[in-house]
Amino acid sequence: MSITEETEPSLVRVAGLVRDVPDYPQPGVLFRDITPVLADPEAFTTVSTELAAMAGEADLVVGVEARGFLIGAAVALVAGAGIVPVRKAGKLPRVAASRTYELEYGTATLELAADTVPAGSRVFVIDDVLATGGTAAAACALLSDVGAQVVGFGSLLELTALGGRDRLGDIPVHALLTY
Repeated sequence: MSITEETEPSLVRVAGLVRDVPDYPQPGVLFRDITPVLADPEAFTTVSTELAAMAGEADLVVGVEARGFLIGAAVALVAGAGIVPVRKAGKLPRVAASRTYELEYGTATLELAADTVPAGSRVFVIDDVLATGGTAAAACALLSDVGAQVVGFGSLLELTALGGRDRLGDIPVHALLTY
């Protein structure tokens, strides 16, 4: 991550807690582990308050499975908004909509619970990392499918070399740390 003189000290501290794990989940991949950030009360508070400020006038925060649930719930609490999870297929008893998307090695499906996001709701989507953008784009499309207005996407980390931001079109993207 590039740290500049303008970087807030609290975000420098957060960045220092992100752990690099080489060759995970496969050789040649550098995994950015945010678990130490979540475990640190001061860092987790920083992440939650910074992302909540970016949520603006959202009615709902939508957390993408699974670490997006953790961050999203904290962001919603700080922002004074409700929280709704976007789940992997088969985890919900009643489904309003589903969206299948491509992964590097196959496909995945995300689902939204019925009766949780009213048409016209302003939603701010949260996930832990923005990488290739497949999951983020699918979550945003799923919300559009039910008539929600996606007002932004926020993440703790963005892996800029993977171009995920481009997959979100006109949706404002906010990342606290970029690598």
